[in-house]
Amino acid sequence: MADWTVFSILTWTTSYFKSHDIDSPRLTAEVLLAHSLGIKRLDLYLQYDKPLNPEELSEYKALIQRRKNREPVAYITGQKGFYEFDFEVAPGVLIPRPDTETLLEETLGVIDRKAHPTSWLNILELGVGSGALITSIAAARPGEGVKRHRFFASDISKTALGVAASNIRHHAPHAVHLFNGSWLDAVKRQPFFDIIVSNPPYIPTGEILSLQPEVQGFEPILALDGGNDGSDAFVRIMAAAHEVMTPSGVLLFEMGFDQKGLMTDLVKRFPCYGSCRFVKDLAGHDRVAVLEKKN
Repeated sequence: MADWTVFSILTWTTSYFKSHDIDSPRLTAEVLLAHSLGIKRLDLYLQYDKPLNPEELSEYKALIQRRKNREPVAYITGQKGFYEFDFEVAPGVLIPRPDTETLLEETLGVIDRKAHPTSWLNILELGVGSGALITSIAAARPGEGVKRHRFFASDISKTALGVAASNIRHHAPHAVHLFNGSWLDAVKRQPFFDIIVSNPPYIPTGEILSLQPEVQGFEPILALDGGNDGSDAFVRIMAAAHEVMTPSGVLLFEMGFDQKGLMTDLVKRFPCYGSCRFVKDLAGHDRVAVLEKKN
């Protein structure tokens, strides 16, 4: 294969991925080759005629096989773009999704509405995963001067906390305080947080096996499985969040596109929340639930 060039290997790989029903075959081929060569994807276009040496071909072929076996591209390359940054990801940590940017944007809006020039907000993410969400929030809305907002995040997975800590060091303008625990179990029961945000597991257990092979075969089930009807994490969080939120504190969830009815019923079980509104994602699906604590 000594005569393979960047152009010819990309053409062959695209065809190979198509034959194995791999999503976005050309883009995937380019991302993996750029990663293998240690260059930016756009730089491939400047090197179309460059021949690949045997070591480069061997390394690239190994990546092709990993993707053919449905390993997510983000785990192969070790990173995933979200909002304004590229974040480190690793097996055992949920890969950030574009849908979660709806949760991010709504959280930024809540911060803007609640922020006061003479005080800061305490903001907590439950289930931090890679740290992409809380890091993006902290970078976009750090606060000003001595009234910088304070950010906290937790996860039950120490693997996730390690990856999140690395991403926070690279991208957050100031520290996000991380702690290990299951939802709010490790939080003292007193009003402290102005905003709590979470993208918890919400997929019903019976639907896990119907997910794409890239998801069910590689991503952590702990971050996906929401129990029998998908509500387990919602219930755990809602039952405790009001105790650690300040008056008029806001709780934001990402949820499944078809879970508006489920969430509406759950809110009725917890009258400590005075209202619930829903925010649609770019596809027009109800994706975020915003609950406000009663005073």
